[in-house]
Amino acid sequence: MNRRAKDLAERLEKFNDELIAFVERCDDDAWLKVCAYEQWPVGVAARHIGAGHYQAVAMSSMIIRGGKLPELTGDQITEMANQHAREHADCTKPEVLAILREKGREMVDFVAGLEDSELDRKAYLAMMGSDISAGKFIETVVLLSGKEHFDSMKAAVES
Repeated sequence: MNRRAKDLAERLEKFNDELIAFVERCDDDAWLKVCAYEQWPVGVAARHIGAGHYQAVAMSSMIIRGGKLPELTGDQITEMANQHAREHADCTKPEVLAILREKGREMVDFVAGLEDSELDRKAYLAMMGSDISAGKFIETVVLLSGKEHFDSMKAAVES
């Protein structure tokens, strides 16, 4: 495993471990508190990270293989996320923990096995209007956007 991939994999693992620990600590009241940013319950936001953001692996694989990324707008992505939230409004803590553990491990293992040339491979991302590397895509989707959701979850529980 190369150093860059290892560093990124370790950051992803740390993020996932912190998210799992947070979810484990949520009692029933915290699980149902509504996040101000998303307007979803905490449990739904946690599920969204695991089932949505951790799917950055699939899109990164497309970039690495030289495929074309779907031309999605920010509004389309928001609507897909809101649809997911509606469909999984009754998600349970055990279900979400299972997703975070499984998808988180898949994501970490995928990234840990990458080479520099794969992390650096780029594709056009329509919603940004520019190219993005596979490594930067994973960082943006999980460690930046996913962290925004996580911060929103923590703020809801603390309120």
